[in-house]
Amino acid sequence: MDLRRWNVKHMRLALQSAPAFAPFPSDAAAIRQRIGTEAVEQLRSAATQDAVVAIPALPAELYLEFQRSGMREGYEDAQRQRRNMLYRLTLAEWLEGQGGFAAAAENLLWARLEETNWAWPAHARTLDFPDRPTLDLAAAMTALDLAEADYLLGDRLSPSLRARIRSEVNRRAVAPFLERNDHWWLHTTPEKQVNNWTAVCVAGVVGAACFLETDLDRLAEIITRGLHSLADYLETFDGQGGSTEGPDYWSYGFGNYVVLAQLLHARTGGAIDLLDDLQVRDIAQFPVRTVLTQGVWTSFSDSDSNPTFHPGLLSHLAQRLELPALTELGMRNDYAVEVFNQFAWPLRQYAWPLPDSDTAFGGSAHDWYADMGWMISRLEPADPNSLRLAAKGGNNDEMHNQNDVGSFMVVVGGKVVLTDPGRGRYSKAYFGPERYDNIMASSRGHSVPLVNGVEQAAGRSHAATVLRHTHGADEDRLELDMAAAYPSEAGLSALQRSLRFDRLTPGGRVLLEDSFAFANGPGDFQSVLVTPLGVTTGNGAVVIGDESAGLRVDYDAGAVDVSLDRHDGVEKQYQPAVDLIRVVFTPRQQDRDGRLALTISPL
Repeated sequence: MDLRRWNVKHMRLALQSAPAFAPFPSDAAAIRQRIGTEAVEQLRSAATQDAVVAIPALPAELYLEFQRSGMREGYEDAQRQRRNMLYRLTLAEWLEGQGGFAAAAENLLWARLEETNWAWPAHARTLDFPDRPTLDLAAAMTALDLAEADYLLGDRLSPSLRARIRSEVNRRAVAPFLERNDHWWLHTTPEKQVNNWTAVCVAGVVGAACFLETDLDRLAEIITRGLHSLADYLETFDGQGGSTEGPDYWSYGFGNYVVLAQLLHARTGGAIDLLDDLQVRDIAQFPVRTVLTQGVWTSFSDSDSNPTFHPGLLSHLAQRLELPALTELGMRNDYAVEVFNQFAWPLRQYAWPLPDSDTAFGGSAHDWYADMGWMISRLEPADPNSLRLAAKGGNNDEMHNQNDVGSFMVVVGGKVVLTDPGRGRYSKAYFGPERYDNIMASSRGHSVPLVNGVEQAAGRSHAATVLRHTHGADEDRLELDMAAAYPSEAGLSALQRSLRFDRLTPGGRVLLEDSFAFANGPGDFQSVLVTPLGVTTGNGAVVIGDESAGLRVDYDAGAVDVSLDRHDGVEKQYQPAVDLIRVVFTPRQQDRDGRLALTISPL
């Protein structure tokens, strides 16, 4: 699908011949009947409470807290409360249609319009000048939030409010998108690759324009610009539809791509169908291919092992692209509003038919993303407690990069035992020059070697080369040349990692072997395993976890020492703090070259 083939003239013709824009069902009574009395009453009860409580304050000092201390949660949490209140009030009024929640929704809409910044503090850093608004993820999502609320409530809102919504969405989102080229996420350049931001920002702005823009010439220009930007976004996926950002950001970035796909399909009468493409179909299967076991996903980069996928997104893709496994990933359709950061998904959970499924898809035996160097192996896919392995090659300049070339995860008993720890706390330092001082982003927080006390370095040239990948009934194997992942001060002349997933041994096992050589005489080499679970050592074996979910790691006790490096209370974003233990295997004899082998088996 070549999105760049669209020009303003062709887009104008498509818009001109399209039927009336109707992206959502108009029969609220039918929706109430479909979702059931319990869900409607829960929504109504929550909205009734929202209508009488004070709107959370967003003073300037709270916004500037990030600039002064690096803390972003204070402002974002208060703004999130505003958003969730607005979502519930809007949905309740839309479904009931009696005017009981319209006044409270109007109050919240005015409050959102009066915010000096729609952009989050971490992105704007200071309060905007009126003629230079920051267009980021939050600002774009807000534009679409307001446009969809305006569409659903219509004349139940005052004319002055509806006019102000149009004015502010244009000033803060549409005009900056159309008239400025200083948005780093607009296109990939030699200095910067686009990522999930592109899909989210384009979906927010272009989606809002689909609702609010009445000038078809201008709307054609907005949509065309957005499609050209999305062409760069699609190029961030590998040839099999994989994303180095991981499943969490697939849900966020690609989820917004799907939101816009639905709106553009409706706005152009089907002339634009962003889902009608084989690459998009591959991308849509990413959560199916990266699930390790029921409820556990690969957590490479700033992704976590327990992401939440929107049921509306999964069911829509399953229906449109004939991918039933997407509705079998264990995501509950409980019509909750609080788990979402934007109006698009609670709205679509109510508006779209959502099948309820008790099936929990646990993946196939093997998945392989060649371009990214990701291998995922599952011993018995139908048994959620069986052994699972996820390993990666890649490079250290990926989207939401962590220095993690050669990292891997091992899951057994349905629990992550050897971890890739996912995202750290999103502070100013985490996205600044100090990023790789954080254990979550540095190679110290991953199950990769430490060489002469030196960690992996950031940058595209610090990468792995896949030497071999095979999979079959007996074993899956991934062999990597990892020497380039380390800077010159590590003194390496060679480093190869072999990971074998043994399918023949009862219960399965993972065989890890690191072969190394130093350029200038003997050096210090350490293989490291990282776990969030308890560890005991002795008698040539390390035991991690327990009988319900645990591993035994066998090593050559005559030649290798084991030590534990604890990191307690490591902060994460949107998750409780985690305790990490680095299990460090060190050869007693320093040599110019050598190998270190570990056998990892379920307890």
